[in-house]
Amino acid sequence: MTKIAFVGAGNMGGAVARRLATGDHDVHVFDLDPSAVERCVRAGATAAASAEAAVKDAAVVITSLPLPDHVRSVWADLAPRLTDGAIAVDVSTIDPATADALTEPLDETGHAFVHCALGKTPAAAEEGAIPLFVGGPAKAVKALRPLLDRMGDKTYDFGTPAAAAMFKLVSNMIGMTNVAVLAEGYALARRAGIEPDMFSEALRDTGAFSFQSDVRLPWIVAEDYAPRFGAALAAKDVRLAVDSAARWGIPTPVASQGLAQLVSAVAHGYGSEDVVAVHKLVAPAAETEERP
Repeated sequence: MTKIAFVGAGNMGGAVARRLATGDHDVHVFDLDPSAVERCVRAGATAAASAEAAVKDAAVVITSLPLPDHVRSVWADLAPRLTDGAIAVDVSTIDPATADALTEPLDETGHAFVHCALGKTPAAAEEGAIPLFVGGPAKAVKALRPLLDRMGDKTYDFGTPAAAAMFKLVSNMIGMTNVAVLAEGYALARRAGIEPDMFSEALRDTGAFSFQSDVRLPWIVAEDYAPRFGAALAAKDVRLAVDSAARWGIPTPVASQGLAQLVSAVAHGYGSEDVVAVHKLVAPAAETEERP
């Protein structure tokens, strides 16, 4: 059985590691949080004492880390330790510059680098019901196909790691900005006396309905801010997208305003809560004023 190393088992990474472990893959997991590793072990993975121990003799090494800086630092340490022919895979949300920075040095040491950004939510990842946005050498992507088929239900090949990374940022830029305006719309509807069930049902029959309306509006209505995708991570992703756009001379005024709202949520102490916590920024006035 082929050994797979998985470094980083947070909300999304842990879900993917467990998905692979339940598919008869030999998955060795390391994370700084022992409880995250234990959840993977219960799904059939093997705990690794360190990242170095995880990657030893692994044919595929996968990282899932919070920030591009973490990704660069971890791969700088792991690259010299990879076994001959091992494929390097990152499923973190990173910027194109980071993807490019990883591609060349890994290639120089004989290791193909594939970026595989993940769509949707951790709950969907547990079921393998997520889209995968992949970029890397065709031969490596083909070799990874059995793993990709287990991880997700559809794979989009963008050719290069940088293109795959950028698409994920664009997706999150649009999606997280949508969450911010969805929260504002819901607050306005409540101020007008529209009941939550009516708002949700009627919105479904309009052009305003979206994936965020389907998945996150119920959480906003229930004031359920449990962290699935934290506001701080959402702010990070939109910042990376806006920053990349600025470097390329592409204006993003709407996304920039969405980023400001996400940063405000973090500044108010909601960074570790789900991104729907942006609702708290607009809900107090809307809920306490007398409705017509």
